[in-house]
Amino acid sequence: MKYIIKLALLLILFYSCKNNEIQDNFVLLPKVKNIEFSGESSSLNHDSEYIFHSETNSDLPVLLDSSFKLIKGDFDNNNLSFKINNEIDIPAEGYYLNISKNGIDITAKDEAGLFYSFNSLRQLIADSKDQNINLPVVKIKDYPSLKYRSIHIDVKHHTEKKEYYFKLIDELASIKINGIIVEFEDKLGYERRPTIAAPDSYSISWWKSLSEYANERNIKISPLIQGLGHASFILKHDKYKNLRDVSNDDWAFNPLDPETYEVQFDLYKDAIDATPYGQFLHVGGDEVKVIDRNGKKGFELNLLWLNKVSEFAKQNNRTPIFWDDMYLKHGGVWMVTRNTKLTKEKVDSIWIDKEERLTEYLDDFPKNCIYMRWNYFYPWAEGNLKTIDWYKENNLKVMGATAGQTRWVLMPQDYSNIESIKSFALTSVEKELDGLLLTLWDDDSPHFELYKRGIYAFANYTWYGQELSSNEFKEKFNHRFFSPYLKNNNNFIDDLDDPVRDWANLFVVEKKHRNQISKNKNSIETHLIKLPDNNSKGEWTKNNSKKIEKAKNHSSNLKIILEKIEELKTKTIRNNYALDVYEQVAKLAKFSYDALLTLEGFDKGEISIENVLKLNQKFSYIRLEFEKVYSKTRNINKADSYILDQDHHNHTANQSLNMDWQFIAELKLFEKIKLNYE
Repeated sequence: MKYIIKLALLLILFYSCKNNEIQDNFVLLPKVKNIEFSGESSSLNHDSEYIFHSETNSDLPVLLDSSFKLIKGDFDNNNLSFKINNEIDIPAEGYYLNISKNGIDITAKDEAGLFYSFNSLRQLIADSKDQNINLPVVKIKDYPSLKYRSIHIDVKHHTEKKEYYFKLIDELASIKINGIIVEFEDKLGYERRPTIAAPDSYSISWWKSLSEYANERNIKISPLIQGLGHASFILKHDKYKNLRDVSNDDWAFNPLDPETYEVQFDLYKDAIDATPYGQFLHVGGDEVKVIDRNGKKGFELNLLWLNKVSEFAKQNNRTPIFWDDMYLKHGGVWMVTRNTKLTKEKVDSIWIDKEERLTEYLDDFPKNCIYMRWNYFYPWAEGNLKTIDWYKENNLKVMGATAGQTRWVLMPQDYSNIESIKSFALTSVEKELDGLLLTLWDDDSPHFELYKRGIYAFANYTWYGQELSSNEFKEKFNHRFFSPYLKNNNNFIDDLDDPVRDWANLFVVEKKHRNQISKNKNSIETHLIKLPDNNSKGEWTKNNSKKIEKAKNHSSNLKIILEKIEELKTKTIRNNYALDVYEQVAKLAKFSYDALLTLEGFDKGEISIENVLKLNQKFSYIRLEFEKVYSKTRNINKADSYILDQDHHNHTANQSLNMDWQFIAELKLFEKIKLNYE
């Protein structure tokens, strides 16, 4: 009897280990709701012929690649059977995917669910191919936690090459993103107001073709046309200066001028034409305070504008979306939404205190508008949670917005902002919101490939809707994005965080920022650090000891990171180009740190002035390679005729027609070196 018990325990242990091994080999991203591995492998793999049959005469969904062989069969001859059944007890976009020993059975709630089931199957087959193993025997039940899972593509400062957008659509569809909001500004070829269209804008018909392509892959593209404020792309033109709220400022429209609405509505119409499958019209409306006019306060004028554009949206079968900050600022609770130190009790008391201001214009707020509660860094703040509840209690529609990129230069930081993304996604699920938006601001314009980890995190948490540690997610991302063999061997993105953060202002004096350099005529003196003085050897080193210490540490770490990237290039299966982009980021940052250390060596008398003067030459090569890699997917130069706006928020990407903006601190440093030492 003891022998039998021991044997049984050994068998249980054996099959448990075998099951865990099979599970570890297959990674689905986003993570699926429920998955049951049997511990066995099927007879199917990446080389198998999949003979398909639809029990409901449903068409095959769009396939994102040709990674597996599909042959049409019939009821009696198939090993891949699928059907759509609207009656199954599962939410919209959901599906059941069962892989048995010799076949695959799929039941989807709707066409979207069928599309996503094949997407999940595609990932499993990719793992089969990558590791040369058979598919597992497995049962999957899967559906989204949030109805609307959208990313924001901001093209105000540059466009990608056209083919990149189509590839991006496929990638977003593969991770179950179902919405895109494009912030057009002047990158749409407006036909009704052609003056506003940038020389490098894409036509309405082209954007329409992208929208159609996306719709076939269950992604609806909707437009964002900045409205009352953020209107520099319109008001910078002589033709529209008469519509400015303040005559010498291109930021905001006069909301009482009827022509304001004639212009905005024409832009809306073109944007709607370009996005025929869109559900929404995002009208912006943030960060604007118009002046009091005709006996009306600025906030009343904000509301006047919002009601007019919301009515336009309604008449054109779109749901308007509005950034909610101006309302909260008027109500006196804006900073409360971002303060993580306030308790729930304290927040409740503040709301009671501000009740009169919060409800002053409540009846005037359009009820068809979605109030987008944006919080990029502190979604767990009690004030943010209170705001969401308050909107719902007052019958106002609300969705959230988190961020994969804000004002970070060179690359997204805070480890791709994963923790904030996760927090707002799980909050949105808990609060039963309809959706969440991931903003990807182009203000300082990093390469889009550098957004990918944040995008995948967003896709995972909005779909899966449950806790998954950041480290677990990163492993899954590495597996899915690069290779199964790199899931535990790829921390270079995190390792870049601190060096890139400190790089931004390496050559800038205290309390100044590189983004301000181009806007100051005497920035070489006011913003750039002093250079070593031949008559005071060692003094410069002493005064810049903190920067030098960081430079030494970061240069050493970046050398290791670059070696790591080079190694990963030999092992990755997918997305090698992303590694190329990260490599250029690391090389640029390392050059800057090494340049500072060259100045230290000169200050100590260890390095000649000739070597200092050669820094510019070395930089020219760094820049050439950087732009060569970026330009594979990005249009890096604006037309000579392009008009830059007043740049109220110091967006570096808006400060030159070429890529000088990316290297502005380095370029000014070389100017200073030339003035001082030649």
